[in-house]
Formats: sequence, structure tokens, C-alpha cells
Amino acid sequence: MPSEETFELQHRYVHVNGIRMHYVEAGKGEPVLFLHGFPECWYSWRKQLPMLASNYHVIAPDLRGYNETEKFPPYDTDTLQVDVLCLLEAIGENSAHIVGHDWGGAIAWQLAMNHPSALRSLAILNIPHPALFLKGLRSTAQLRRSWYIAFFQLPWLPEQLLALNGYRKLIRALFRGIPPGEQREKDMAFYRQSWQKYGLTGGINWYRALRGNRPRIHEPIPIITTPTTMIWGEEDFALGKELTLGTDRFVRDFQMHYLSGVGHFVQQEASEQVNTLLAGHLESVTND
Repeated sequence: MPSEETFELQHRYVHVNGIRMHYVEAGKGEPVLFLHGFPECWYSWRKQLPMLASNYHVIAPDLRGYNETEKFPPYDTDTLQVDVLCLLEAIGENSAHIVGHDWGGAIAWQLAMNHPSALRSLAILNIPHPALFLKGLRSTAQLRRSWYIAFFQLPWLPEQLLALNGYRKLIRALFRGIPPGEQREKDMAFYRQSWQKYGLTGGINWYRALRGNRPRIHEPIPIITTPTTMIWGEEDFALGKELTLGTDRFVRDFQMHYLSGVGHFVQQEASEQVNTLLAGHLESVTND
């Protein structure tokens, strides 16, 4: 288990795949790359980076369109995968342990299927395997949960509604599982300031890019051989637990961890549990 020592995060900028990308990094050792989801940024991993930096080189970018990274199209999943590959190359690596949540996890799944040599291991937080997600969208229950996917494909309206009252509803959704306190207020302020300064159009454009351009899954579906662990908050308001069932059909070396009473933003709602699981996952694959 990594020590409790903390490390100062260094903020960097690099040109990759036609955009200027912002990322933070700390520590030394094998690279661990963290990919955030919507509506977040590198700050999504604020509770994981210091802990893992004692044993690893941790890197957390703002993905295309988010926070301090430039907001240039296209936003299709092929381009987003290349962004990650180019970032690895820019920091002098050809592979990394990849940890992904939500949309970042979706890109991580795609990388594992399409560019397996770029992954030393894979950790997925609250996003199902693409094949299971597409299957799940055929059910009425999941369609109700996923209403926002179609809504975010509309022009301009999503940005306007999300920004109402200082992004009040979005903040509530993001922090619904976090008890009140001074740190919670600081974290909420960080996100609100980021959204007010940089907007959310870039992130919403990831959804708009789905229109008529769903992520491609080759047939037969590639079997992922990368050692993989999945961490799932069972109270996810957007994605049903049933979407995880059958993941082991597509992943050869797979471990599943369900966290009861935890929601979609699992890495901040249950940071200690997630940190323990990630540390154990990384230790197991680096000590083999």
C-alpha cells in the first residue's frame, strides 16, 4: 500500500493531436494515467493522485474540450483515443496503467480493445463495457436513466440550462454523496469557477459527436487481455448495476468490486475504498 506522503502536483501544457492540453503530474515510477468523465477535469482525481504518487508517476489531463485544454473538434472517440496516445508519447511513455471514470472510462475501454499495447493495466470506474452499454440501451429502464445523452445532443440549450443559478443543479448532482464541510465547499467552488471560466460546451460536444457516429466496436468483439479491475458504486443514478453483468465475457483477466451506498462519482464519494482497491490492483500487476 502506498504511503501517506503527499506530493505537490505540477501543472504542465503540451501540444498533442492538434490541441494544447493541460495536465497535472507527480511522483516517479511506472506511469498511471487518469481519465476523467463529464462534467469534470483533472480535479476529479484529487483524492487519488497524492496517495498513488508515492509509488507511481501519476498523470491526470484535462481531456479535449475540458477546463484548461483547448476546445477544438472533432470529438469522436477515435480522435479522443489518439489524444491519449499522443499524450503518452509526449511524456516519453508508450504505455501506462490507465484508470478511467465515466467518459474517461469509455475511452479507456476503447483503448484496451483497439490499442492494447498502450495499456499495462486497466481500472474502470462506473462505466460499462461498450458492448454491454449498447445492449443496455435497448431496455426501457436504462433509456430512462440515459435521457441526458439525447438531451446533450441538442444545440446550445444544455449549456444554458446547466449554467442556471451558478450551475446549482449540476453542483448538487456532482456532490450529492459528499457530506457537508469546508473541503466540500472548496471543491464545489473549484468546479463552479472552472465551468464559469471555460464553459461546458467542450464536454457536451462529446455527446453531440455521438449523433450518427456511435463508437465503433469491431466484430467479433475483441477480448481484452489487459489485467482489468472494475469499481462500481451501486447507487449510480445514471447507469444501472445490471450493465456490469457479463463483463467477464469480454475481459480475460477481470476483477469486479461493488461499493454499496456509493453513487456515480465513486472516486470522490468513497475515496478511501477506491484508493485501497486501486493500490491493490496496481501492486498486483506491477509485482507479477
